[in-house]
This record gives sequence, C-alpha cells and structure tokens, in this order.
Amino acid sequence: MSGQESAADAHREEESSVPEDEEGRPAIGGGSDESERQVSSLAAISREMVRIYKVQFGRGPTKARTAFAGPDLVVCTLEDSLTPVERRMAEIGDHERLRDLRLYFQHVTEGQFREVIERSLGRTVRAFVSGMDTSKDVSAELFYLEPETDRAETVEIG
Repeated sequence: MSGQESAADAHREEESSVPEDEEGRPAIGGGSDESERQVSSLAAISREMVRIYKVQFGRGPTKARTAFAGPDLVVCTLEDSLTPVERRMAEIGDHERLRDLRLYFQHVTEGQFREVIERSLGRTVRAFVSGMDTSKDVSAELFYLEPETDRAETVEIG
C-alpha cells in the first residue's frame, strides 16, 4: 500500500444521516435510548459498507451515509469509491461497462450487504437494489425491510 493510499484511508469520512428537527437534532423518537441505538446502528452500517467496498473493490468510499427513508427502507449512499482504472473508464466514456462491472460485483456480494443490515437492525431484508452514477462516482444501496408487525398495515395502491 502506498503512502498516498494510507493517507487517503486515514481521511475516510464515515457518517450516518438521520432526519433532523428544526434545531438540528435527530428527529427519530425524540432523543430516547432507542433513537440513540438507531443512530449508532446507522453509523455502524455505514462503516461496514465502507469495509465491504474496500475488500471487494480495493478501495473504500471517502463518504458514506445511511438513513431510513420511511419505516421499511434503508438507503446507504457511498461516494468517491472508484479505483484509478475505473475512473479512467469513466473518463473515456465507458460508463455502461463500468456500471455493469460494479453491479455484478455488488450482486455477488449481496449476501454480505444483507447480513450487515439484518445484524445491525435486527430486521429481515426482503429486497436489495444497488445502483451507481459512474459519472459522479455515487453509489446507492437500498434495503427494503420486512414490515414490523406492530405497525399499521401499508396501503397498496392499484
């Protein structure tokens, strides 16, 4: 590993993103132990996603955020994860091949992604969707969770 890579790894940003109230505080549950555990779980998910990316692609993202987008959807956004050769592919316009390559590796690693969510949140992932904007070097991992049984039912339209 080069000195540049070590320095870059030391400056990786791993953060969790949760909705905030008007004073900038997490809006989940009003600061209870439960909401603190959830924020901690989201931060742990971000760290684990960075680790998986680093192992799979040889380079972890410099920015990772994880948040709930509703009661049963977790969104992990990861930025600046392309390797030098992948950046070159993007520069020469080979976006389709780059996207296919990344999505293939993400598909092969799906079990590891799901396991992180299920272990961290104690909920079952019912669907996984992965995508990437190769021109902006932004990836999103979406995890649709089985609904919790003590909540009201979801209304299906159509």
